[in-house]
Amino acid sequence: MQARNAYVAGARSLLGLALPLIGSHLAQMILHVTDTVMLGWYGVDDLAAVVLGASTFFVLFILGSGFAIGVMGMVAAALGRGDEVQVRRDTRMAMWLSILFGAAVVPVFWLSGPILVMLGQKPHLAELAQGYLRIAGFGMVPALLVMSLKSYLSALERAPVVLWATLAGALLNGLVNWTLIFGHWGAPEMGVRGAAVATTATQVLSVAVLIVYAAWVPGLRRFHLFQRFWRPDWEAFGQVFRLGWPIGLTGLAESGLFVAAALMMGWVGTVELAAHGIAMEITAVAFMVHLGLSNAVTVRVGRAHGTGDAAALRAASIIGMGLSMGFVAVAVAVFLLVPAPIIGLFLDRTQESTAAIVAFGTLLLGMAALFQLFDAAQVMALGMLRGVQDTRVPMWIATFSYWLIGIPVSYVLAFPLELGGAGLWLGLTVGLAVAAALLLGRFWRGWGARAVAALGQDREHLAKAEAEELSDRPEEFVVGGEVDRLVEGEVGLDPGGVVGAGIDHGHVVVLIHALDNHDEGRLYRTANVTDLGQRRLAAHGHDQDVVRLQRPRLVQLFDVMGDVGLEPGQAQCVG
Repeated sequence: MQARNAYVAGARSLLGLALPLIGSHLAQMILHVTDTVMLGWYGVDDLAAVVLGASTFFVLFILGSGFAIGVMGMVAAALGRGDEVQVRRDTRMAMWLSILFGAAVVPVFWLSGPILVMLGQKPHLAELAQGYLRIAGFGMVPALLVMSLKSYLSALERAPVVLWATLAGALLNGLVNWTLIFGHWGAPEMGVRGAAVATTATQVLSVAVLIVYAAWVPGLRRFHLFQRFWRPDWEAFGQVFRLGWPIGLTGLAESGLFVAAALMMGWVGTVELAAHGIAMEITAVAFMVHLGLSNAVTVRVGRAHGTGDAAALRAASIIGMGLSMGFVAVAVAVFLLVPAPIIGLFLDRTQESTAAIVAFGTLLLGMAALFQLFDAAQVMALGMLRGVQDTRVPMWIATFSYWLIGIPVSYVLAFPLELGGAGLWLGLTVGLAVAAALLLGRFWRGWGARAVAALGQDREHLAKAEAEELSDRPEEFVVGGEVDRLVEGEVGLDPGGVVGAGIDHGHVVVLIHALDNHDEGRLYRTANVTDLGQRRLAAHGHDQDVVRLQRPRLVQLFDVMGDVGLEPGQAQCVG
C-alpha cells in the first residue's frame, strides 16, 4: 500500500510538471495553424509558399534545437548533484551554440529561392517562399534561445512560465498576422511577408519574456545565468555539443520520415493526401501530450541520475510510461469511436470530395490506434535516455528504424503489394514499433539498467569512503572548530565574503556568505583535494571573481556536494 501511494504521489507530481509543458507544445501548434488558416484565406499561392518556407525553417530548426533539448537533462543532473555552477555553465553554452547555429543558417534562408528552384519548385512559389524566409530567418536565433531557456526553466521545474510565454506569443502572432497579412488597421498589406514578420516578432517577444524571468526572478538570481555571458567555457561547450548534435539528427530523421510519407501519399492520390494531412494533424495533437510527458521524465530521470537515487530514477521512468500509455488508451478510444466528426472539423461539407476524404481519414484514424501506441513508446524512451545523457546510440537506432525499416516497408506495402495509403501507414507503424522496442530495450536492459545498478553501487561506495575518511580526519579540523590560518588568495566565486573553511570528510569546504541573500550560507565542497596532508585546495571551474580570504571562524560544516568553481591551483587553504 505504501509503495502504491508513493507511485500515486509520483504520478501527481510528474503531471504537475508535464501539464504546462504539454500546454506549451499545444500553444506552439496554434502558431502553425494560425499562419496556415490566415494565408489560406489570403491566397492559394501565398499558402503554398508559406508551406514551403515554414517546412524549410522547421527542418533547420529541428537540427539546431538538439543543443537546447540536450541541456534539459544536463541541467537536471547538475541540480541533482547540487552543482549550481554547472547549471549555469551548461545553459550558457547551449545558448552560445543556439546563437552560432542560428547565425550560420541565415545565408541558407537568404539564398533559399534558387535552392528551392533546384529542388523542383515553381519559380514564382520559390520567390514568395524566399521573401518569407529572408524575414523569418532572423527569428531562428531567438527561436533556438527560447528552446534553450525552456529546457533550463523546465529542468528547474518552472514550467508554467514556459506555457504563459508561449500563449502570449500565440496571441501576438495572431494579431500581427491579421494586421500585416491583410493590411488591417492602416498597416501595409504584406501577404506572406506579413506572416514572416509575425513569426519573428513572436519569437523575439518569447525570448525577451523568458530572459527577464530567468534573470530577475528572485529564486533564479543565484544562478547568475547572464553574468559574463560573453566569456567562453570550452569544456562545457564541448559537452553540450557532443550531447546535442545527435538529438538534432534524431529529430531530423523522425521529421524526415513523415515528410517522405506525405510525398508517397501524394503518389497514391489527392483525396488520400488530404485525408493523410488531416489524420496527421489529429495525431500530432495527441502526440504533444506524450512529448510533454517525455520532457518531464527527462527532468525527473536526470535529477535522479545526478542525485544518485536509483529508486527515483526507476520510479520516474515507470510512472512516465504508465501515464503515457493511459493517454494512449484515451486517444485510441476517441479515434475508434468518433473519427468522422473529428475529421469533419477540417472540411467544408459542401465540397464533393468531402465524403471520400472522411471515409479514408476514418480508416487512417483506425490505424492510428496502433500507430499512437508505438509513437508514444518511442518518444518516452528517448526522454528517459536523454535523462541519463545517452543520445548517440539512440540517434543510430532512430535512423535505422525510420529510414531502413519504416520507409522501405511503407513503400513495399503501399505500391508493390498495392495496399495504397493504408499500407503506407502500416509501414510507418512498423518503423515506429522497431524504434520503440530498440530504444526501450536500450534503457531497461542496456545502458539505463547499468546506470540504475551503478547508481546504487556508487551510493554504497560513497558512504563507505566517507566513513573511512571521517575516521582519518585531522583533530584540528573539527566541526565547529577554528581554522588556524588561511593563505590569502583569489577565490573564483561570485562576489561575496568567505565565512570559513576547513576539512570535512577529506574535502576542503568553504562556507560562503554571499551578497545575494538567497545564497547566504551556501556551502561548496571541492571536487578533489590533491594533497590532503598539506590541506592544499586545487579545485576546478570558472568565474574568477576576486574575494580576499581573511582569518574567519568556521561556524559549521555540512556534507554538501558541488564544485567551488576555481581554476586549477588558483587558491590554497593551509591549516
